[in-house]
Amino acid sequence: MTTTIAYVRVSTDDQTTSAQRHAIESRFKVDRWFSDEATSGAIKAKDRTGFGQLLSYVREGDTVVVYAIDRMGRNTIDVLETVEALQGKGVAVVSIREGFDLSTPMGKAMLTMLAAMAELERSNIKERQLAGLERARAEGKNLGREKVIDDEAVTQWRQENSASIKATADHFGISTASVKRACRTRSPT
Repeated sequence: MTTTIAYVRVSTDDQTTSAQRHAIESRFKVDRWFSDEATSGAIKAKDRTGFGQLLSYVREGDTVVVYAIDRMGRNTIDVLETVEALQGKGVAVVSIREGFDLSTPMGKAMLTMLAAMAELERSNIKERQLAGLERARAEGKNLGREKVIDDEAVTQWRQENSASIKATADHFGISTASVKRACRTRSPT
């Protein structure tokens, strides 16, 4: 018996999988759902909790449906390896947005081209972001959040109380990394 399995993923907490689910349900009768929420596509598919469970669950003859190929991953090599792993198990992969069945030779060729184009676009976006940051620095703009931790107060309290990094973090309501950074910044040279 073949099973139709759907996989949905969103990258941030403020996103939901409902639009992906609706698009898939409008075209397929899904037997089993797997999802990863607030999970970056940069994380290899096999290392994501939901997709890892999907890989363990699928059997020969099953079909995995995704709303878009970028839900499987953002890296061309990872997407191709994931599709090959599924196909190696005898599982078909269908992507709704791109409109192809990745189990066919034409589908695999399209996947390779689309994944490469997506990776190229992400590289272009990153280059534009870096250029924007450089321009902002050149214009003298402050980047990042404004510093709110008083490094000197943190260091002084820690020394006066012979406190651990964790105790200092708890006292000030900050992370242990912030305590370490404050102590490094204020340590005598």
